[in-house]
Amino acid sequence: MADRADQPVADQPVALDARGYLLDASQWQPALAESLARQDGIMLTADHWEVIHFLREYFEQFALAPPMRLLLREIGARFGPDKASSRYLYRLFPDGPARQACRYAGLPKPISCI
Repeated sequence: MADRADQPVADQPVALDARGYLLDASQWQPALAESLARQDGIMLTADHWEVIHFLREYFEQFALAPPMRLLLREIGARFGPDKASSRYLYRLFPDGPARQACRYAGLPKPISCI
């Protein structure tokens, strides 16, 4: 899979791998998340940003993205039980909550994702 540096953010090219994951985490910025989401036909809302910011904080602390079960448990603990369901997260990130949200958050593809 070839790398691609075709994602301009604030007029600066951002290097992504062939699956759209950021190659250099230090290049992440909210505008990148918005751009990637727009390409997927998604307009990021406050609910999306809760998950994105949670993932970035988790990754900063543990150096990996949480698997889906842990993601659900932690989202529920932090934001309430109504948000602790895979159905809720799939409405936000229809291509897979862990995979798609991590991509928008500038994180590597979660280990548990194929």
